[in-house]
Amino acid sequence: MTDRFNRKIALITGGSRGLGRSAVLSLAKRGIDSIFTYNSNRAEAERVVAAATERGAKAVALQLNIGAARTFDGFVAEVRSALSGLGVDRFDYLVNNAGISSHTPFTKVTEDELDTLYAVNFKGAFFLTQKLLGLIKDGGQIVNISSGVTRFVNPDSVAYATLKGAVEVFTRYLAHDLGPRNINVNTVAPGAMQTDFSGGVIRDNPAVNKLVAGITALGRAGLPEDIGEMLASLLSDANHWVNAQRIEVSGGMLIAVPLSATNFASTAP
Repeated sequence: MTDRFNRKIALITGGSRGLGRSAVLSLAKRGIDSIFTYNSNRAEAERVVAAATERGAKAVALQLNIGAARTFDGFVAEVRSALSGLGVDRFDYLVNNAGISSHTPFTKVTEDELDTLYAVNFKGAFFLTQKLLGLIKDGGQIVNISSGVTRFVNPDSVAYATLKGAVEVFTRYLAHDLGPRNINVNTVAPGAMQTDFSGGVIRDNPAVNKLVAGITALGRAGLPEDIGEMLASLLSDANHWVNAQRIEVSGGMLIAVPLSATNFASTAP
């Protein structure tokens, strides 16, 4: 077991469920402790703490509404306290994962909906990272979670995809600005995942799940563990030279135009 003085610590937003939960537990298996946030479900967060403990790591759950930037100063104070409880004063890895989805057609997106998406999916990650910079170790790593929909078009996802595109630009600029501190910054872009995101449609709707499998080279929709394990691998000293990159983790989703879309069958000799 890694001794306490050399133990790595990750801070993960949205760590009580889905991809964030998987990241906490995948890191725990590698002996990495976590401070993670949850929005409202304390009981669910406590189950993640217990599961991380079973895997040999410590985890601390802190409540945070990522869309309320005015609360970030108080949250940073809570992080300082949590770090002290873990016997350190800084952490190694930041994963900006918390977010919400939207599947509203462009013509029906309201100002309030766009403002909410902006506050949670971009503004929250931007200012929380800014507030936490003093607690991230030099030589640490930051990962911002984006989405496959910044590469391919998913109908009625224009507001969500546009703000995830902003996250990807933010990643590149942050990698440049934090280079003098030897902090690398990357984007991880999941494809369609079997989680409760977007109401669990890919996980719970067999027809949608089959559709996703049919346009994915590896033949299935993604599982939370696919992302958690990838993040745990990326957040290692061995990958520190990977910097300012967008890494899609989608199983090869939509890497070819479906034949039906090209009318290939009717025109081929």
